Amino acid sequence: MGEAENPDFEVAVVGAGAAGLAAALALSRDGLRTALLGRHAPVADGRTVALLDGSVRFLGALGAWEAIAPSAAALAELHLIDDTGSLFRPPPARFVAAEIGLGAFGWNVESARLVEALRACARAAPGLTLIEEDVAGAAPAGGAATVTLEGGAQVRARLVVAADGARSPLREAAGIPVRRWDYPQAALTTILSHARDHREISTEFHTRQGPFTLVPLPGGRRSSLVWVTAAEKAERLRGLDDAALAAAVERRAQALLGRMAIDGPRGVVPMRGLLATRPVARRLALVGEAAHVFPPIGAQGLNLGLRDAAALRDLLVEARQGGADPGGEALLGRFARGRALDARLRSGAVDALNRSLLSGLLPADLLRGAGLLALSTIAPLRRAVMREGILPRFGTPRLMRA
Repeated sequence: MGEAENPDFEVAVVGAGAAGLAAALALSRDGLRTALLGRHAPVADGRTVALLDGSVRFLGALGAWEAIAPSAAALAELHLIDDTGSLFRPPPARFVAAEIGLGAFGWNVESARLVEALRACARAAPGLTLIEEDVAGAAPAGGAATVTLEGGAQVRARLVVAADGARSPLREAAGIPVRRWDYPQAALTTILSHARDHREISTEFHTRQGPFTLVPLPGGRRSSLVWVTAAEKAERLRGLDDAALAAAVERRAQALLGRMAIDGPRGVVPMRGLLATRPVARRLALVGEAAHVFPPIGAQGLNLGLRDAAALRDLLVEARQGGADPGGEALLGRFARGRALDARLRSGAVDALNRSLLSGLLPADLLRGAGLLALSTIAPLRRAVMREGILPRFGTPRLMRA
């Protein structure tokens, strides 16, 4: 047999962010010879991620949640407040995790701490090879693909998993078309301390420039901020000194949590979207932001990326048990069909919410307000929407199930 038929690994995961680390841990956990390629340089921008219940179960199955949990805060309730000034202004909507039998919808953790914990687990994982070097390219050849590192060394694998981010060089090299869109907004992110306890409640104000969201962090009196507003305003806010920015946040939050102070780094995230038309190519599968990019609204981005990783793990374990090719067309076709619908639905929901806030048109306000009013008053509908928002009813990966 030639070199292509005797690859170094069954799977090579390219990209050492949260989605790539989780994918590599999930695959190596079940005995697949897996390599994780790439370096990770975390950016200090105050970003956090709300890990929904299914994602937490997945990380628990990977043996990573125990290390993450001390840095995470439970999200027991979600409050939505219409602050658009619309003529049709619904009362605040309140969603409680206990209503659907959960202690929390999810847990909020600083992104840098999440990646740090996953990386520590990856370094200790048996059967997972870490190659902490950037990748120059990858090309399929026969029954495998060859991944070339920047230093010139090569790694062969039956399947390459591209977890290399929104600008994914592997996706571009494979010629996978994408749909891109932009919004006239940016999200200011930072960490806050405040005088009043958040009581495990995430509060989202809907404004004419986008959602303004306070998400709990551990300790009761710390929260993360995602302030979606006009791009120019976001940059102006980032340029304020700590006292002036804290005062601006306090005003925008209607003093909900009392006196505030800046308690971490800050950053500005452009509001844009991306969706790969098909998350696969020959010997290549896309996960995370290589396949889809969402604005930081509704806690969907990384949770969707973790579902990509968990779904791919299910298919590859099944292929291994049946002696099938882990990078074959049949398996990749199944992966593409299963993930495309989930990505399209989540992307469409986030896009519709954001554009409805920006439009200022009375019909859009009426629809949005009527929807929130229905969710507040019709319990079966509210419970169904909460369950679907946390985890899809159909096609749930095995390691994410209750």
